[in-house]
Amino acid sequence: MIRLVKSKWHWCFLALLAAGNATAQKEYRLSVQDAVSLALKNTTELKNLRIDSLKQRAQNNEIKGSALPQVSGAAQIGHYLTLPKILFPDAGETGVYSVLNKEGVKDGNGNPIAPKQSFAVREFSFVQPWNLQAGVTLSQLLFQPDVFVALMARNTLIEFTGNNIRVAEDKVREQVYKAYYQVLIAEMQLEVLKKTLQRFDKLVADQQQLYKNGFIEKLDIDKSTVALNNLHATETQLKNMIELGYAALKFALGLNQTDTIVLTDALSENSIKDQLITDEQQVYNNRSEMKLLNTAQKLGKIDMKRYRLGYLPTLAFAYQFQQQGQMNKNFSAFTGKNWFWFNSNLIGLNLNVPLFDGLQRKYKLQQARYNLEKTNNSIEQFKRAVDLEVQLANINMRNALLNMESQSKNLVLAEQVYQTTRKKYEQGLGNTFELLQTDSELQRAQGNYYEALYNAVLSRINYLKATGKLQ
Repeated sequence: MIRLVKSKWHWCFLALLAAGNATAQKEYRLSVQDAVSLALKNTTELKNLRIDSLKQRAQNNEIKGSALPQVSGAAQIGHYLTLPKILFPDAGETGVYSVLNKEGVKDGNGNPIAPKQSFAVREFSFVQPWNLQAGVTLSQLLFQPDVFVALMARNTLIEFTGNNIRVAEDKVREQVYKAYYQVLIAEMQLEVLKKTLQRFDKLVADQQQLYKNGFIEKLDIDKSTVALNNLHATETQLKNMIELGYAALKFALGLNQTDTIVLTDALSENSIKDQLITDEQQVYNNRSEMKLLNTAQKLGKIDMKRYRLGYLPTLAFAYQFQQQGQMNKNFSAFTGKNWFWFNSNLIGLNLNVPLFDGLQRKYKLQQARYNLEKTNNSIEQFKRAVDLEVQLANINMRNALLNMESQSKNLVLAEQVYQTTRKKYEQGLGNTFELLQTDSELQRAQGNYYEALYNAVLSRINYLKATGKLQ
C-alpha cells in the first residue's frame, strides 16, 4: 500500500514538471524585422554595451560632482595617560626675585625675599588630560584644467558609447538577416522537395500497376525506387539543416532552444530587388563605424587640450570651522565646570602652480598627439575600405541578380520539359529513363534556383550593410 502511494506522488511530480516545462516553452511568430528587434533586445553583447553607456553616465556625474562644493567633517577625541610637559623657570631664579624686591614684595616676617643663588626649572604642561576636536571643512574648486576639460567631454563620451552600441547593432542585424533567410529558403526548398516526393510516390505506384499488367519491366520500377530513396535521404539532410538553422537563429535572437519559431515573411525576387538604389556619396556618414571613429577623433582632440591646459595653475576656495574642547577635573573646584570650549574659523584660497614635473606632461601630450594621428589614419583607411566594400558589394549584387533571373528562367524551362516528358510517358511514347532524366534536371534546376536566390539575398544584405542602409 505504501508503494502505491509513493508511486502516485512520483507520477504527480513528473506531471507537474512536464507542465512547467510546457509552460516555459514559447512560440514566436516572427517577420525578419521582428527577429531583428528581438535580437537587439536580447543579445548579451548589446545588453553589456548599454550597461557601459549607463556606467559612462554615472562617471560623468562623478566628474560633475568634483566641480561642486565639497563638505567634510572630522572629529577626534583623546585622553593623555601621561601629559606632555615643557621646562619652565623656577620661581627661585635670581632675575625673578629681583623683580619681586623691586615691587616691594615681602615675606611673612616683613623682610625682603632673598634670592636663591642656584638656577632651577620646573616641569609644566599646557594641555589637559581630555581633548576633543571637531570641525567642518568646505572647499570649492574654482579652476582646475583637467576637471573642466572632462566636463566639456561628457557629451562626447556619451556619444561615443552610443555609436559603439550602434556598431554592434549593425553586426547583430546582419547576422539575424542571414540566419533568417537561410532558414526561410531551406524551408522553401523542403516544400518543393515534398512535392517531388509526392510525384515520385505516384510514379512508383503507377509503374507497379503497369508492371502487373505487363506493360513495363521491373527494371523501370527499380530505377524509380532508387531515385525515390535518394530523395528521401535528401529530405532528411535538408530537415537536419533546417533544424540546425533554427538553433543558430534562436541563439542569435537570445531565445531558449526549447522555444519555437515560426517565420512569417515571404521571399520573392521582387522583394530582393526593392529599395536597392542609394546615394553612394553619403556612404561614409551612413556607416556607424565612421560615426564611432569621428567621435574617437573628438575625444583625441579633447585629450590633447587636457594636457595643454595642465600647465595652468589650480585654484580652490576653502573654509574651515573648528571647535575644540579640553577637560581637567581639577579645575572644577575653581571654575565650577570640567570642559572648556574654543572655536576657530579659517577662510582662504589655495593656489597650486605647476613649475616642473620632469617633463611628464610634455610626453603625455606627445602620446595624445600620436593617438590622434592613429585615429586620423584609421579614418582614412576606413574610407578606402568602404569604397572597396561598396564596389564589391555592388558588383556581386548585380551578378547575383542576373544569375537569379537566369536560374529562374531555367527552372521554368525545366518544368516545361518535365511536363512534356511526363505526358509522353503517360501516353506510352516515352520511357522511364527519359522521365527520370528530365526529373533529375528539374531537381537540379530547382537546387540551382534556390542557391541563386540565397546568394541574391546575401548580396542584398551585404550591399545594404556596405552602404549603411541595413535596418
